[in-house]
Amino acid sequence: MEMNYYASAIPRYQRIALEIASRIASGEYEEGQKLSGRSSIAGQYGVSPETARRAFSVLADLEIVEPAKGSGMFIKSREKSEEFIKQFSVQNSIEHMKDSITENIKRQKEEMNQLYDNLNALIRMTEHYRSTNPLMPNNVRITSECRFIGKTVNDIKLWQNTGATMVAIKRGSELIMSPGPYAVIKEGDRLYFIAQDTSNTIIRDYLYGTRSEGTETEE
Repeated sequence: MEMNYYASAIPRYQRIALEIASRIASGEYEEGQKLSGRSSIAGQYGVSPETARRAFSVLADLEIVEPAKGSGMFIKSREKSEEFIKQFSVQNSIEHMKDSITENIKRQKEEMNQLYDNLNALIRMTEHYRSTNPLMPNNVRITSECRFIGKTVNDIKLWQNTGATMVAIKRGSELIMSPGPYAVIKEGDRLYFIAQDTSNTIIRDYLYGTRSEGTETEE
């Protein structure tokens, strides 16, 4: 990865230290060579003398340079310069990966929030459509617990007991529209019905025996 010493996240004094270490590692500055004092470095990089001093302190702590008598610094170790740059490269890569992961998590969270909002909007639209369109069919699946398995549509007397009108039976991939009075109810069927003032719960309770026969629902 190409190193960007001037990325805004890196302190200015550290950028200067990295730049000097890079010049030492590349051979532009040689071991034993004397570098200018901090005032000259400050002017060269357009920073304060204090910032230049902190850059030299980093290099001195890493034994890349050592103070010269009077002012300035002597270059002490090219090898230490290379180690410093390598360490920075690894750290920079880790920070880049961390930022990338954080950004991906943020984007996924935004997408999930958008999906959640869209789902809620769909539910609201469906409920509104169902409330304003009473002819939109509801459905109930017939399981082994249903008390009308093997009985005919006529035997069920769905309208008489719930006020709902059966409009179709879905059996596997087959859809039986407007089933006649002698159509037999089988396990696994899905019954479609229209009921303006009747909920799925009332139909289910009746089909599964938790609601007694003879209790008619008014239209």
